Amino acid sequence: MPRYAFRLEYDGRPFAGWQRQDGPASVQQALEEALGRLGPEPRVAAAGRTDAGVHATHQVAHADLARDWEPFRLAEAINFHLKPEPVAVTACARVADDWHARFSARERRYVFRIISRRAPLALERGLAWRVPGPLDPEAMRAGAAHLVGRHDFTTFRASICQADSPVRTLDALEVEALPYPGGAEIRLHLRARSFLHNQVRSIAGTLERVGAGAWAPERVGEALAARDRAACGPVAPPGGLTLCGVGYEADPFADLG
Repeated sequence: MPRYAFRLEYDGRPFAGWQRQDGPASVQQALEEALGRLGPEPRVAAAGRTDAGVHATHQVAHADLARDWEPFRLAEAINFHLKPEPVAVTACARVADDWHARFSARERRYVFRIISRRAPLALERGLAWRVPGPLDPEAMRAGAAHLVGRHDFTTFRASICQADSPVRTLDALEVEALPYPGGAEIRLHLRARSFLHNQVRSIAGTLERVGAGAWAPERVGEALAARDRAACGPVAPPGGLTLCGVGYEADPFADLG
């Protein structure tokens, strides 16, 4: 059975996350059902299991299909059957039988958006985290510096996280400050081989406290060293989080734009 890789984007607001489950709709279910319109419904694996309300501009998944398809035609057919769900296949490629969207991945990249302004978000509600007060990006950068590198991230993972080890290497954590109508926007750019459950949202909520002046930057390092979930700041809401990239030794979509 030929194996195909898919690059996906989706609005996470209507979904209970990536993973298929009984009851609420999931992104995995939407994609599998669309593929089921083209032949036997396959099981789809993804590079990352995004939570409810989390978005993606560059999720990667794969599936084994019962017949050969020209990749462009396959993407077109899937997108037709995905309507009206806010999910789209932006690229499709044939890959080797042992290529795996999750286990072949070398890195994941996320961006978390925080918008500071008094007025509510009319157009981007659910696409960013609005906080009413100003944020200090320099203080947030100082706090973020404590988290880069290889650490025990027990403080910054969910209590229900099923990972075997809390140790992860955070390769990059950049704080970008941008203008925004009526306020300002902070974007947190994070890169690692893998992340723990709720790690990014826990980091975002903690750094917001630093930016707001409620925490000194040094407290982030103290929280990390505590290895205690109770030492973490608040967990940021999911709408600000987007999976924006997955890296592979050989990008299956390199020639597709």
